[in-house]
Amino acid sequence: MNFKQAYYEEPIIKDIKSSNTFSLSEQVDESILPENLKRKDLELPEVSEYDVVRHYTRLSQMNYTVDVGIYPLGSCTMKYNPKFADRVSAIDGFRNIHPFQPENTVQGALHVMYDLQEYLKKISDMDAVSLQPMAGADGEFTGILIVKKYFEDKGEDRTEIIIPDSAHGTNPASATMGGFDVVEVPSDDKGMVDLEALRAAVSKKTAAFMITNPNTLGIFEQNIEEIAKIIHNAGALLYYDGANLNAIFGITSPGLMGFDIVHFNLHKSFATPHGGGGPGAGPVAVKSFLKDFLPVPIVDFDGNSYRLNYELKKTIGKVSSFYGSFSILLRAWSYIIRNGDDGLKNVSARAVLNSNYLKKKLEKYYDIPYYPLKKHEFVLSTENTGKRALDIGKYILDNGIHSPTVYFPLIVKEAMMIEPTETVSKADLDNYADVLIEALKLSDEELKSRPKNTAVRRIDEVKAARDLKLKW
Repeated sequence: MNFKQAYYEEPIIKDIKSSNTFSLSEQVDESILPENLKRKDLELPEVSEYDVVRHYTRLSQMNYTVDVGIYPLGSCTMKYNPKFADRVSAIDGFRNIHPFQPENTVQGALHVMYDLQEYLKKISDMDAVSLQPMAGADGEFTGILIVKKYFEDKGEDRTEIIIPDSAHGTNPASATMGGFDVVEVPSDDKGMVDLEALRAAVSKKTAAFMITNPNTLGIFEQNIEEIAKIIHNAGALLYYDGANLNAIFGITSPGLMGFDIVHFNLHKSFATPHGGGGPGAGPVAVKSFLKDFLPVPIVDFDGNSYRLNYELKKTIGKVSSFYGSFSILLRAWSYIIRNGDDGLKNVSARAVLNSNYLKKKLEKYYDIPYYPLKKHEFVLSTENTGKRALDIGKYILDNGIHSPTVYFPLIVKEAMMIEPTETVSKADLDNYADVLIEALKLSDEELKSRPKNTAVRRIDEVKAARDLKLKW
């Protein structure tokens, strides 16, 4: 199938002028409005319903989404989101709920939230969960605040968070925002944490070691039990970044590995929209000795009814309004129920199988450094091919495939980070491998001329990141 993205000279919606298909009655009783809320210069948009629909339809055709094709963006788990989860979140009883309703009128919603807490506890082998954080990074920051308050409560002045050099970029950012100094430890020649470097870094200043497992190289930290021992012997906490949790469902868990705090990326591990700025949800789970530090409310059940519990003794407080991202929680809840225990285990197995199948097809053409067996993702290097990862990524776009993450993790030169996820078919994997192999046959000039088939040609990524235009 040839790929050619649509392109329109589409104006900003405020510049579209058409007759409204509706109008406000002239018989408005303005006496009911407070004087200070009346506006004399109110300009209603002059855009008809059909022009709004056509505007956004055209914009959608100029974009690439998970509903168009595969999206193997490494470490971000951009998988197809089944539509049953959207339908559940759109049920009238959920959609029309009001956050100020009394608890006795929202027992169904609280029941769902309680169930989700219990499922996340079981999946992670942790003891208590708060659904409050609004995104993965928010969950990270929440976890860091729990670490901080835990040691303040103990009267210990611990100022450092240790993070491996393969960590997600949000990890040092969250630790710094929490008021900690970041200490980075290197990876060894297999891509795992260098244990001697970790032992040297740990001290009485260490508050926590923050790590994801499998890591961003797609490698399972085989020494995780020894890591847990090192950290706990120093009186510090072991923090699990749940971004890669979809690689271990039903096989192992953060709790079994010795972690004390976990944040979940519901949008990555389960079935909620991802990308475009949210909404997201990043619940946090802890071992029992940290339960009282969780953000409130959590949902309790006394055998007869559900209630929002704001009474945790040492809580860090609220981190979001009302129930958190309720519609996102619904989607994750429905995904877990639909899959069940065996289904979630199959999700992990297929994600790992897809990743290793694609890696095997490409390892004759690209270097794939570090330990050979990968989990849900892998990182290849274009350094020895003479091609730039960025140029190959642009060529991929011309073939109807979203480019992988490039130049991350930083410990791999000319890195391309690929996560096919469990929802990618064998046909898509074979096609993707063919495109990556074909890219090596093109001249540098041809690669630098790409993309040609997308709505927007090659852009200046640095300028796009540093010179944001968020208003007009």
